[in-house]
Amino acid sequence: MTTKPRLKTTPKRPISITAVVDCVGMLASQSTHGHLYLYDTNKAGGSADFGTEELRTKVKAGDQLLWNVLALECEAYVAIDGIEIDHEVCEPVRKVYPGTDVAYWTGTVKKDAASPVPYRIRFRLGTQAEPITTTVSPVLVGRAT
Repeated sequence: MTTKPRLKTTPKRPISITAVVDCVGMLASQSTHGHLYLYDTNKAGGSADFGTEELRTKVKAGDQLLWNVLALECEAYVAIDGIEIDHEVCEPVRKVYPGTDVAYWTGTVKKDAASPVPYRIRFRLGTQAEPITTTVSPVLVGRAT
């Protein structure tokens, strides 16, 4: 009896979406406009508009997404407070790295989108009670668009 050799499948790395925030500018203006720079790790897969608030992340059903945030200023506090997106496409969940208080958000793309899926990110900054939400939407872009 012969057996077929098993192909090794390596788990797919998540698409990491990083928000770089100018906290001082965002707090002064109470707006993300001109103070938010979005990047992802899927440039080779077709993502576009890096370094803007209108990042276009190319995704397909089954892709894992991981959102995180970095402050442009080294001593400023910023965190993602929430991600508003069509839950039929993706349901982001807040998680914390073990042994720390560092949070990130993750979600799985549930279906291929026929058109771009906009989403909004809410940020907590400094000691301000109310979050500041993106003014222009980044989008998830399916293979068909």
